[in-house]
Amino acid sequence: MVSDGMEVPAMLSARSLFQEILDNDESFRLFCSIAASGESQGGWENGRIAALVPDSQRDLAPKITRHGADEDKHGRIFNALLRKRGLEPVDVPAATDYTMLLERRGIGLAHEKLRADQPLTEQDIVTYLSHSRVTEQRAADQMVMLRKYFGDDPEVGKAVKMISNDEDNHLAYCHEELLRFAYAGHGRTIQNTLRESALAEIVIYRDVSLAVMEHMGRILRWSPVKSRTLAAGIHAMYAYERAGGWRRMVSLKMPQRRDALGGPATSAAEFA
Repeated sequence: MVSDGMEVPAMLSARSLFQEILDNDESFRLFCSIAASGESQGGWENGRIAALVPDSQRDLAPKITRHGADEDKHGRIFNALLRKRGLEPVDVPAATDYTMLLERRGIGLAHEKLRADQPLTEQDIVTYLSHSRVTEQRAADQMVMLRKYFGDDPEVGKAVKMISNDEDNHLAYCHEELLRFAYAGHGRTIQNTLRESALAEIVIYRDVSLAVMEHMGRILRWSPVKSRTLAAGIHAMYAYERAGGWRRMVSLKMPQRRDALGGPATSAAEFA
């Protein structure tokens, strides 16, 4: 689950904005640090969920484990990109911590529950999958954009392609498993949880996007006009999502990629 809070308004070139961030060591350092932190947190969450899966859903445990392994791999990839430039990660500002802000909003499974040794319930698994359906949509959308502009970049292109493929797998897995639970009688709960998660996520994503842009603006010394334009674009995107764009995050359809997490995670050794 990649989420660095970089929602780019249409009036600015996404390619030029991200190129500016990638070309500067300090902004690149912050970008990768935020992404790596979120991925590592997602890896821990999935690992704990896999360990606590109820007996009735034990067949899901290997897929949840694979999901977590992918997230851990993504964190290692972003840290490897930093090392290749001779950079160290920086502390992630609290206002840019998408994963923790979602958890504090009560979206997904509480970390207190995941730290306990009590088995989860089927309802907990439905909550986890519904939350993942929403956040993986965001991640997949972001990676499609990055792949479009930087898939052939000699520095980050290989990483972008690998992570993008993984995020597509994660999204397919969420669709397939949620449909299975819906057919088993959890349909109304799934739709209610998806809606609640999506409406909370778009608020948090707006706030994180504004916070990330503020930090990037200070590093890159953006003009007040550029900063205001970016902020206006973020608010416009939120208005679109609030008016109905959030619905793309809650629809369910059987994916073309079936059993997308049915095998082992791919290696990130080439990025070490």
